[in-house]
Amino acid sequence: MTTSREIRLKSRPVGTPTADNFELASVSLPDPGPGEVQVRNTWMTVDPYMRGRMNDVQSYTPPFQIGEAMQGGAVGEVVASNDPALKAGDTVSSFFGWREAFNAPAGAVQKLDTHGLPSQAFLGVAGMPGLTAYVGLLKIAALKDGDVVFVSGAAGAVGQIVGQIAAIETCRVVGIAGGADKCAFLRDIGFHAAIDFSDIGG
Repeated sequence: MTTSREIRLKSRPVGTPTADNFELASVSLPDPGPGEVQVRNTWMTVDPYMRGRMNDVQSYTPPFQIGEAMQGGAVGEVVASNDPALKAGDTVSSFFGWREAFNAPAGAVQKLDTHGLPSQAFLGVAGMPGLTAYVGLLKIAALKDGDVVFVSGAAGAVGQIVGQIAAIETCRVVGIAGGADKCAFLRDIGFHAAIDFSDIGG
């Protein structure tokens, strides 16, 4: 048996979540069954959409359940496998979130060929945020050299990548974010101008 820790939703927050809304629990994992793998997470995400899932309301994705481990993007290492497609030491991504280790069907995780990138990059620029930025900007918006690009939420996971791609494509890039520190960050990563929305009058 393997012992793992996980973060569970203890209660539904009102406003900003606090530590009291979560609990740390220990669980015992058996050896993986036929067709299963056991994965030890090395990185996991904390994303804005998670706050919405803490509410018990109908949305595009089901709410988190009280007493269950928080779901979310994670990258980890296979430590035991009963599936020929995966072996111990493989790096995989999953949506099994805020837990140290878990057992799952092999088809519920995705093997990653990191190409020398750090594994955590697959939760950011080499993962869903990067793909969203790339497809949205270059395929859907059909960016052209010389365009002026305005990025809302520019300091976020997708927005900052959108801005950097646009700058590489020789576009002028303007971002909007909240706070002087975020605006300074945008200029540091190649935005030509940054607007602090907290300075904009209503």
